[in-house]
Amino acid sequence: MKFHLRVRLAAEFLGTAFLVATVVGSGIMGEQLAGGNVAIALLANTIATGAALVALILTFGQISGAHLNPAVSLAIALRKFMPWNEVPYYVAAQFAGGILGTLLAHAMFAQHWYAFSHRQRSGFPQLISEFVATFGLLCVIWGCLRINSALAVPVAVGCYITAAYWFTASTSFANPAMTLARSITDSFAGIRPLDVPGFVTAEILGAIAATYLMRWLRSEAPIAPLSVSPVPLAASPPPE
Repeated sequence: MKFHLRVRLAAEFLGTAFLVATVVGSGIMGEQLAGGNVAIALLANTIATGAALVALILTFGQISGAHLNPAVSLAIALRKFMPWNEVPYYVAAQFAGGILGTLLAHAMFAQHWYAFSHRQRSGFPQLISEFVATFGLLCVIWGCLRINSALAVPVAVGCYITAAYWFTASTSFANPAMTLARSITDSFAGIRPLDVPGFVTAEILGAIAATYLMRWLRSEAPIAPLSVSPVPLAASPPPE
């Protein structure tokens, strides 16, 4: 069953708001409790984000697909699993939800409702990190969509982002709506507004590259017999 567009947009708005509130709020809490230990603050931020992703994708996935990320919506439209005329509405809902998430996090921790970040995240290592983070995220999503389990994508995405917080220099924003929303918090999770365009560009390029690569990989017919694994192939998604 396909829900009406306004219902799906509400789900994207709420899901993205909760996700950003989790990232910003856990960043503030972690920084307050870590006593200056950045590794502990990052660990708290990581665990909260990974857990929230699993819960939110399971909650909203059956309604809107739980993209919660403009790069994901763009990638899905590129594969023609979503009409292009719905993409601007999804993206607007995600950006609006992300901004609300930051404002809610600030309200919960008795901070000013917004504060432009001074945390510098610039330079080639940061940009290549965002490309890699988003590229990997879309590879995980496309790969797991073929697994016949409702848990596959939520668990895989949550696990991947948890890992990517630690193996990328940028701590894996991998989400344009998240990136913009984090520019208005001068906290542990923040990013300077000046650095946002570079991050968003790298994220979009990573999503596009992963989408076309995974399409090509899936277009190659497997060599029979598949004697390397006794596990049967999962059901395939609809043909393009």
